[in-house]
Amino acid sequence: MRGLVGHVRHHPGDVAALARAGWRLRRRGWWRRWPFLPVPDRVYWRFRVATATGREDGCLGVDEVVRAARWSVSQKRRR
Repeated sequence: MRGLVGHVRHHPGDVAALARAGWRLRRRGWWRRWPFLPVPDRVYWRFRVATATGREDGCLGVDEVVRAARWSVSQKRRR
């Protein structure tokens, strides 16, 4: 988290992309369960990281997070 704050301080244009990507990953019914924050479920997050990178630890670097957020925003949403 500290790394993302530092990145945003130097690249404020990435705030919208990071916020939008984070909102897309939020847990359903997040307002009903502690910590009452729109964060992804840990099991789901580990699964997503493992399928994207092949790593099981669930950790991503700042550059990977920013790159994924930018990519996510660039994709057109179909309904």
